[in-house]
Amino acid sequence: MIKKNSALNKSLMLCYFLMLVLASCGEKKQQKEDGQASVEEEVVEGTTESSKKILFFGDSLTAGYGLELGQSFPSVIQQKIDSLGLNYAVINAGLSGETTASGKNRLDWVLEDDMDIVIIELGANDGLRGVPLSETKTNLQEMIDQVQEDLPNAKIILAGMKIPPNMGPEYTSEFENIFPTLANQENIALIPFLLEDVAGIPELNQGDGIHPTVEGQRLVAENVWEVLKPML
Repeated sequence: MIKKNSALNKSLMLCYFLMLVLASCGEKKQQKEDGQASVEEEVVEGTTESSKKILFFGDSLTAGYGLELGQSFPSVIQQKIDSLGLNYAVINAGLSGETTASGKNRLDWVLEDDMDIVIIELGANDGLRGVPLSETKTNLQEMIDQVQEDLPNAKIILAGMKIPPNMGPEYTSEFENIFPTLANQENIALIPFLLEDVAGIPELNQGDGIHPTVEGQRLVAENVWEVLKPML
């Protein structure tokens, strides 16, 4: 019975992993079908007089995949900022299907001289696809280096990520450790786990089991806000 349950669990985990990979690979295709693939930067609705900017640079989690405009966690952050009368405008530069490699190549397009805070949320698609850990870490490091070089006065926040254990415990553990290691090394702020209290909870995620619902996005925003608020 124990062996049978073990085999069943392994089969379920394999199905879950395949679902994640297929979903992550299909995000760009879905965006093209929706006519959104060319939208790489969205100024979230806020006060037009804002002189300071916060850049959210990430993948489908940042883009708010599957939701209406204004429902992503960067939009929720803008609402919090506006309610406090703070002089910041949020820019959502999330792109579905983004890996650290493609993000590194895209970063030049979205950096501006007047960015005050840059939040990097990338790596989940690397982990789901089994990208070598050294490559993911190097790409994240180079993005941090580029922001520090181009915007020496900007504050950087790195969003931590975790993945299911399908790639094995060693890969999973080392992947998770990439983010705090880089944050400590570069002396930048860290969101320990972007999807804390959201990942794996069916009612907080859409039908694909990956992308947060509207309520899930609000909880993600709280995870971000805890780190971001003291900087504002």
